[in-house]
Formats: sequence, structure tokens, C-alpha cells
Amino acid sequence: MKKTFLVLPLALLVSGAVNAATDNPFYAGARLGNSFYDIKDSTNNIDLENKNLSGGVFAGYQITPWFAGEVGYTNLGRASVENGLGKFTAQGADLVGKFSYAINDKIDLFGKLGAFYYDWNAKNGATHDDNGWASTAGVGAEYYINNNVSTRVEYQYYKDVGGADIQFAGVSLAYHWGAPAPVVAPEVVYVDQVSVATIEELKLTVPFAFDSAEITAGDAAHLVPFEERLNQYPDATITVVGHTDSTGPEAYNQTLSQERAATVAKELRAHLNIGEDRILSEGRGELDPVASNDTAEGRAENRRVDIIIPELNIETVTQVVAQ
Repeated sequence: MKKTFLVLPLALLVSGAVNAATDNPFYAGARLGNSFYDIKDSTNNIDLENKNLSGGVFAGYQITPWFAGEVGYTNLGRASVENGLGKFTAQGADLVGKFSYAINDKIDLFGKLGAFYYDWNAKNGATHDDNGWASTAGVGAEYYINNNVSTRVEYQYYKDVGGADIQFAGVSLAYHWGAPAPVVAPEVVYVDQVSVATIEELKLTVPFAFDSAEITAGDAAHLVPFEERLNQYPDATITVVGHTDSTGPEAYNQTLSQERAATVAKELRAHLNIGEDRILSEGRGELDPVASNDTAEGRAENRRVDIIIPELNIETVTQVVAQ
């Protein structure tokens, strides 16, 4: 049996078990139970009255989820010789390692292994007063009532305490504390920030000779900004508007303005290599003069095609941290 108590804590260590229910690393408690003395005396036949009230206090630190270091004071009570020859008392300090194995989130099985510095006192007995070190081992079960309180049922064996082997069996109550406050990252709330950039209208006026609908070769150089705008902004479109002077019937001028606009739109599509839906054409006839039709100079100005990329409002949405 003694070998079992020594081997069990090592088996728990190898198992890699974890602690059941509390994250609080510090703990302290008290225990109460009975002790049983077995005095080793080859010269005397000593019969003892056992079942002695025993107890103590302890404190520990949970180093890992499965291992804790524990210190304590234990009074192992008194054993009396039945024939009245004397009585024996033992007390001292425990220094043990506690190895835990979790059954579930409330219950641990544990083993203890360590040393006991004892003070042995004999009155009118065959043995003498003594102090020194003894080995100790134990087993038990621990139930976590909540994150701060647990209770234990345990058995502990003390070997060769002043010439006696002593067994302790009892219950204990422990209080756990000291878990660091959880680090709660501040909640980051993002909101959409909408910004609108206005791209100004781009416009080019192409003049035409009297009764003509043909574009001149030199106008191609003026189309570079339009090409750049269309490439940069996929939603941009071109509107081509044809105009005439007031000479001739109004219906004829309307048709002529449409022809002029259509001719320029066709040339633009070919030059810019873009789809038909991005270039729209219309004719305004003689309705929108920019100069007086009473003079030759004014009528020349009115014979024109306006190439227009309308003003663009570019909306950008970015996520920013809410203030």
C-alpha cells in the first residue's frame, strides 16, 4: 500500500491532466480528521488508543493547471498507550507537491508527495522526544463548489515520524483567489465615412464649315484629356451635342445637327476604342446659339459640336473608428 501512495502522484504527473474548475492560482484552507499511529518499537508491545482528532492549515499556489506547490501545518493529534504507560504527540510542517487529474469541470482527483518536518513528543513512553524530516504521500478528491471555494476528502501517510508511521484521514475546505482580471479589449466600433469628390465637367467645342458634318484631323489631339478621363473613371460617359446656325429651315438644321453629332460620336468611338453605350449623341439644331446669327462671324461660332463629359461626383466609403 505504501508504494501505491508514492507512485500515484508520479502517475498523475505523467498523465498531463488538468485542473478542474478554478482559474484562481492562490489558495488557503483548513483540514480536520483523525490520525492513526503505528509505533515501531521492537522491545515493547505497545497497544495504542487511536482515532485521535487531528487537523491543520495549508496554503498553496497552482503553478500549472495540473501541479501546485503546497505548504501547511498539521497537528497529528495524540496517541495514548492503553496500559497508561504514556502518550505521544506529533505536529509539524508539510511541504508537498499536489498533482491533479480532472474528472470533470467540478471534481479533481489528486495525489501528494513531499516531506514533513515533525516535532515528536513522548511522555512516560518507551520512545523519546525527537524532530526531523519524514516523507509523506497522500491521495484525495477535491470538489469545486464555485470558482473560489473547494472542499476535499483526503488520506495522507507520514512515514517514520519519530519512530512511528502515522495515517491521517479527513476533510478540508479551501478558498481560492488571485486570478488576474481578464483583459478585455476595448470594443472597436467602425462606421462608414462617405466622402464625395467632384470632378469638373470636361468640354471641347469642334467647329464645322457651312453645311458640313466632317471632323478635321487636328481635332484628334484635343481628345487626349477625354481618353484619360474615360480610362480613369469607368462610369464616365461622353455626350456629343450638335448645333447649327439659323440659316435654312429649322427642321433641316435639326437633322444636320444630329448628323454632325453622330459623325463626331462615331469618330470618338473609333479613336478611343470604347463601347457605344459610353458615347451618346444628340442634335439641338439652331436652338442653343452661342453668338448672334445676324453676322457671319456669329453664325460660324454656332456651327459646332460640343463634346462633353459631365461633372462627376465620385463617392468613396471608408471605415473609420467611431469616436
